[in-house]
Amino acid sequence: MHFQHADDIWRDFPELSAGALFIDGVRSDVSVEGEIRRLQAIANERLGTGSESELPEIQAWRRTFAKMGLKPTQYRSASEALLRRFRKEGSLPAIHPLIDLCNAASLAFAIPIAVFDLERVTDFLLVRRALGNETYLTFSGEVECPEPGEVIFADGEGRAHARRWTNRQSGHSAIRPQTTRALIVAEALHETARDDVERLTIVLSEAIAAAWDVRPSMAVLDRSSPRFDFTI
Repeated sequence: MHFQHADDIWRDFPELSAGALFIDGVRSDVSVEGEIRRLQAIANERLGTGSESELPEIQAWRRTFAKMGLKPTQYRSASEALLRRFRKEGSLPAIHPLIDLCNAASLAFAIPIAVFDLERVTDFLLVRRALGNETYLTFSGEVECPEPGEVIFADGEGRAHARRWTNRQSGHSAIRPQTTRALIVAEALHETARDDVERLTIVLSEAIAAAWDVRPSMAVLDRSSPRFDFTI
């Protein structure tokens, strides 16, 4: 199996950097509370008395959404949506240890992180523009078709596992208590994206190794090295 971005995504967004981790051995009976508290403290310090919209990572995604023809305050990147909720409520709901860890890392780094149950993904995941005939399952169980040209995460069956790039994941491949294999993807476009994505993947790798006692395989992707191969 592999993960990559289509050539035209790298062409149109050359500032993109992406990190990917594959973990085999996911369980839901581990604790990551200590690492979550540490990462959330970083997020609180970064937010200070300001707004998440002032962070360079968020501003870069807002520019990208505008470039894609999306209103940035209507369609927010996943990291902006998390930070916005965290700033208002002071916490995030617990979902699954892996999701909770990735959400906390997303808060600390202000970088969107997607997590996919690979048992629900066919052949590969490719970030590409939609043709308009793909299917997307919402968390409420409704089936949608992405707009032609919309950036999606697509698999070999033409299923969209995320819409509007980093805006919204699909319920089809969401992490569940039964999940054992997962792909984690972090993407950024700000000035220091490469270094920050690399630091983020290392932080997640070390936290996963400590909590699940497995060492994920990982890669930092760019235009010269756009593909991450892994065996499930």
